[in-house]
Amino acid sequence: MKKTFKIIGIALAVIIIALIAAPFLFKGSLERMLNRTINENLNATVSWDKLDLSLLRSFPDASLKVENFSVINKAPFAGDTLASGKSLRLDMGVMQLFKSEDLLIDAIRIDGALLNIKVDSLNNANYDIMLADDGTSESTSESSFKMALDVYEIKNSEIRYYDDTQKMSFVLTDFQHSGKGDLSQNISNLDTKTETLASFSMDGTEYLTNHKVALDAILEIDLENQKYSFLDNEGKINDLPLVFNGYVQLNEDNTEVDLSFKTPSSDFKNFLAVIPEEYVKQISDVKTTGDFVVDGKLKGIVDEEHIPTIDVQITSNNASFKYPDLPKSVDNITINASVKNETGLVKDTYVNIPKMTFTIDNEAFSMNGNIKNIAENALVNVAVRGSLNLAHINDVLPMELDQDLSGIFKADITANFDMNSVEKEHYQNIKLNGNASLSDFTYDAGFNNNFEIKNASLTGQPGLITLKELNAKTGQTDFRASGNIQNLLSFLMGKQDLKGRFAVNSNTFNVSDFMVSETENTEQTQSAGGSLTEEVIKIPSFLDATLDFNIATVLYDDITLKNAKGTAAIQDETISIRNFTSDIFGGGIALSGNVSTKSATPVFAMNLDLNNIDIDQSFEGLDLFQFLVPIAKAMQGNLDISLDLTGNLTQDFTPDLTTLGGSALAKILTAELDPEKTPLLAAIGREVSFLNLDKLNLNNLTTNFSFENGRIDVKPFDLDFKGVHADVQGSHGLDKSIEYMVAMDVPAKLLGKEVTNLLKDLTAEEAENMVLDLPVTVKGSFDNPQVSVNTRSAIEELTQKIIAKQNEKLIDKGKGLLDDLLNKKTKKDPDTTETKKVEADSTQTETQQDKSDKRKEETTEMIKGALEGIFGGKKKKGEE
Repeated sequence: MKKTFKIIGIALAVIIIALIAAPFLFKGSLERMLNRTINENLNATVSWDKLDLSLLRSFPDASLKVENFSVINKAPFAGDTLASGKSLRLDMGVMQLFKSEDLLIDAIRIDGALLNIKVDSLNNANYDIMLADDGTSESTSESSFKMALDVYEIKNSEIRYYDDTQKMSFVLTDFQHSGKGDLSQNISNLDTKTETLASFSMDGTEYLTNHKVALDAILEIDLENQKYSFLDNEGKINDLPLVFNGYVQLNEDNTEVDLSFKTPSSDFKNFLAVIPEEYVKQISDVKTTGDFVVDGKLKGIVDEEHIPTIDVQITSNNASFKYPDLPKSVDNITINASVKNETGLVKDTYVNIPKMTFTIDNEAFSMNGNIKNIAENALVNVAVRGSLNLAHINDVLPMELDQDLSGIFKADITANFDMNSVEKEHYQNIKLNGNASLSDFTYDAGFNNNFEIKNASLTGQPGLITLKELNAKTGQTDFRASGNIQNLLSFLMGKQDLKGRFAVNSNTFNVSDFMVSETENTEQTQSAGGSLTEEVIKIPSFLDATLDFNIATVLYDDITLKNAKGTAAIQDETISIRNFTSDIFGGGIALSGNVSTKSATPVFAMNLDLNNIDIDQSFEGLDLFQFLVPIAKAMQGNLDISLDLTGNLTQDFTPDLTTLGGSALAKILTAELDPEKTPLLAAIGREVSFLNLDKLNLNNLTTNFSFENGRIDVKPFDLDFKGVHADVQGSHGLDKSIEYMVAMDVPAKLLGKEVTNLLKDLTAEEAENMVLDLPVTVKGSFDNPQVSVNTRSAIEELTQKIIAKQNEKLIDKGKGLLDDLLNKKTKKDPDTTETKKVEADSTQTETQQDKSDKRKEETTEMIKGALEGIFGGKKKKGEE
């Protein structure tokens, strides 16, 4: 007995050692085999991060696990991911590790996979990655792998299918699928369970969007004939149950389909189950009457030209439903609809709805119509009639809407159109006849206040849709509109922006009423569990319209405009304004330009003409005006100003002055000046005391300036200070810094008594015309200006002018004396006389030069003292 236990113990030890050691012995050979098989058979790059072989994980089977694998396409889909996944696990018998071919796989488990299938416009498929057999292979076996599955599963995966030839997209997300069966037999049964979210679109139209799909089915699989049959199954679309019968067979040239499906019961709850769960909940508690049945058949072949014939009937008769916690019911529900294709050609598929009606609170609503030629150019015929209180939607369905609805919608409309005409804007082919109206409608458009439509009505006739009236308000803003709509159907179907031309009238239009809240998440606010919300004005993105407007009062920031008229074209979140005129600041404004909110920062470009506006009002109302003409604070009167502006807008639609660029021309019509209201003019008045700023004549003053990056460059302009001419130029900035040069032509007689005394030897005309060039520099800031006068230049200039006049007089006087001496000489002593004459001339010349130099020094000192007294120098004793 002991010997037996010893043998058993040794055997177990050997087995355990073998189980532990085997992965290290066989892992390398398996990985090499996989690489060799892939390279020999696939035109793709296959890689994985880790390959693990275990004999313990699925004992008594061996388990091969590949982690983080991917299959990357080569041309013509180079770089695209065909497949990837977190893990792929294969379970097989231990003896399979010693085989080089005919490997039997017992189980496959895939987690976190992505299968990305594409067919391009040239009908190339990215899954076609098998290398063509060139005939040189010596292998005669059909495959190195065979399936003998006990179980397989795919968890947490996603399958995408995009077909550019059909403009089709089919996506399965959150895909959970499992099955079990023995696929090594020619005919076997596979027991499957599937749950996923399905989305399907074709030619730009979404038919399914994250619809919940489930299918529990036993499939009979005939591998020899590639035939797959439904034996026992039940599926669900959302919560609508369906059962299937029939088969799908893969032939060499096509796929053969013979399937039928229907609802296993006729309870009207089947209809509620079709509605997505986010809109309808707790249908198990709903009380219903009547029936709802779906019965369909698909039969035929699928190839490049054909689809199966289709016969799907959807019916409901005299049905009703009511949620126990809601006050109203939906009654008299009748549905008669079908989807048919009798030829197997896609173009011959059509939808027919002879009747669809329901009643809420004794208000009936009905629709009928059909859609033909779906695949090529869908032809739509539809009629809608009835009345619907929008508030009743929340009274009959527990829908989680973004906002409560209210208002009465009435319609009696028939429409006939083809989709090509809708998309290509051939409005003459769109026939819309009848009337529709909406009253007492309240809508939260994201503004500060709800958007309220008191009433709106439109009429349709071939080629023309007329908005008869629209009376609406939000906040302080009211408006009335009428006009023509070009593409109402395209707009309602979400294919185009709303296009048309409308006449808009308003008593009050407050721009701030169109502020919308935008939330901007940042790392800081997110880490704090919050978000940053700011109010901005946005131009509606769905409008492509022209508005001819007439508004009695426009409120814009702190500005009030009266009698505003003009035309605004709205497109692509941009407003282009033409022929705008309005009363403002006691005068008028005319402008043209555009404003865009398409980017995160609103931008604008404008040409403005402000005519005869009140300076004081415009200075108080416009930050822009305070920036352009800061000394206007000291003015009262009227001016004209023309502006060409570009720049950014703040979120409340006021110009961001730091971004302004452009130019301006300003003309002061009439103005009175109060120098004490601005430090700049007061400082100039103190430094240049003889200037009488109160008498400054600004009437008809014209100046040009340009601005960029927060700086104003003022071109030279002339001022007249009652006899003192000044030439001004320079610049100032948003930071209130200033740098100006003022070149004054000052009459010398204005420079004080001392300078006047210097002029007494001049003639009255000379004294009157004596002018001094006086340079004045202004720097610093508007609040703290630094004014300096170049007295040195003034002294030198005036001195030179006065000395020059005095020298002219001395020379004239000397010439007179010489003439007198020459006339008095005697004949008796010519030599003596001549000698005395020369000596006298010499003495007289020396004396005149000495007097001139002395007079120049005295004059310079006198002028210097006088100007220093005038321009802030130290006063002489006894001066006041």
